Amino acid sequence: MAEGSGSERDRAIGALAGLALGDALGMPTQSMSRAAIAVRYGRVTTLRAGAPDQPIAPGLPAGTVTDDTEQALLLAHLLIDGKGVVDAPAFAAALDAWEQDMIRRGSQDLLGPSTKRAIQRLHDGESPAESGRDGTTNGAAMRVAPVGIAFPATDPAALLDAVVAASRVTHNTGLGIAGAAAVAAAVSAGIDGAALPDALDAAEQAAEQGAQRGHWVAGGDIAARIRWARRWVRGMGPAALADAVADVIGTSVASQESVVAAFAIAEAMGDDPLGALTLAAGIGGDTDTVAAMCGAVLGAQHGVGGLPADQLGIVRRVNRLDLEPVVDGLLALRSPALRSQTLRSRT
Repeated sequence: MAEGSGSERDRAIGALAGLALGDALGMPTQSMSRAAIAVRYGRVTTLRAGAPDQPIAPGLPAGTVTDDTEQALLLAHLLIDGKGVVDAPAFAAALDAWEQDMIRRGSQDLLGPSTKRAIQRLHDGESPAESGRDGTTNGAAMRVAPVGIAFPATDPAALLDAVVAASRVTHNTGLGIAGAAAVAAAVSAGIDGAALPDALDAAEQAAEQGAQRGHWVAGGDIAARIRWARRWVRGMGPAALADAVADVIGTSVASQESVVAAFAIAEAMGDDPLGALTLAAGIGGDTDTVAAMCGAVLGAQHGVGGLPADQLGIVRRVNRLDLEPVVDGLLALRSPALRSQTLRSRT
């Protein structure tokens, strides 16, 4: 497979754009079973509005993004404002404020269980080092793409430290960090121009290292599961792949299911970003997050020019997304000079 398409900036924009596109494709199907999706929408091939009986996003316009994109952009702005440093209490406060705004808007798309529990612990006086001690869901992984843009895969130690800093307050477990590290590393490697197999190898390696950080919680090893899933699905057609992901890998909010599902789809359908994301949107479970993570990885591979312009245009317009300034701010952090300056200021 060829190296990533376009310039570094094009691939970085592609990572956020792919995340948003996958998120929007999965919005109307999230938290529904695969059978219910087929009955309500048929085969998912394009952006759809949330059906009136959608459990989380009833009636939302086609192209609307969910918490995955909104929280990723929230993290991106904190990274830019902090010159690459994420302040844990500030991050928690921003997430809390985001949820309150969602409630005011009448949305049912609120904080996930790990994040909600961690923020309550902070309100109760616990430290940021302990608040995320049992956060094993995919919340850190779904919003981590900006870290992959801001930190190069050529410095894996700095990248992993940044992932840990962005995850600690809500998902300070080996499972939570491993899932986030895998997504960030694949995005970062893609932006560096790595071919998809190499980017997915980098994800496995980062997940291995991430599993050694944070609190230990029982669960299948994410690096091992990504490695197994990639070998298993290689060469599968879309129908067999959908069965494999939905029935065996799993698409729940657990990191060891949904993160692995995103990488399995990227492995099998990495040459067809839209096909990969629409498949993710139709397999049931946490569809918006699986498609968002897969979209970030494949967007970093193909660049924004490799994503369907018509559908991406709808997502940008419906959500008023202006991704370029955010990406430029994150890429400024990726430069060695600014990174060194930031590290010196922290010592």
